[in-house]
Amino acid sequence: MAYKKIKSYEMTEAELRKLWSDTYCNAPIKTFDGIEVKFYSNMFDHAFFESADRKAKDKSILSYNRCEKILWIKDVLEDNTALIKKGWDSLNKAYVEDKRIALVKGNYMVVIQIYRQGKARFITAYQIDNDLNLEEIKNSPDWT
Repeated sequence: MAYKKIKSYEMTEAELRKLWSDTYCNAPIKTFDGIEVKFYSNMFDHAFFESADRKAKDKSILSYNRCEKILWIKDVLEDNTALIKKGWDSLNKAYVEDKRIALVKGNYMVVIQIYRQGKARFITAYQIDNDLNLEEIKNSPDWT
């Protein structure tokens, strides 16, 4: 996989949003195993903004670190060497079949939610910077 970074710090927020829309929102992207993943323009905020206050979860700061990897999302979904794990449902405190995590490059993950056989929607993507969280993900059940 290419895993090409962009120079997000040289782009305006409007340009980054357009890149997101043009790359992801016009047509679904298929995972390496055939799941069609849909993206929507309003998902940009959740995926590319970080919280100034982790407890408040305010998503108030545009993350150029996250944005530089904007093109990685497609690459991750298409990468058959990605580590594929079940996602965590924080409300019910359990691993679930309808959330799927793909982990690549040691600590970059993409989360999708399956809503019907062979159909999913993008949830988020980011680089995991907490070793404990990374170990929990690596040790979570495999997605089948």
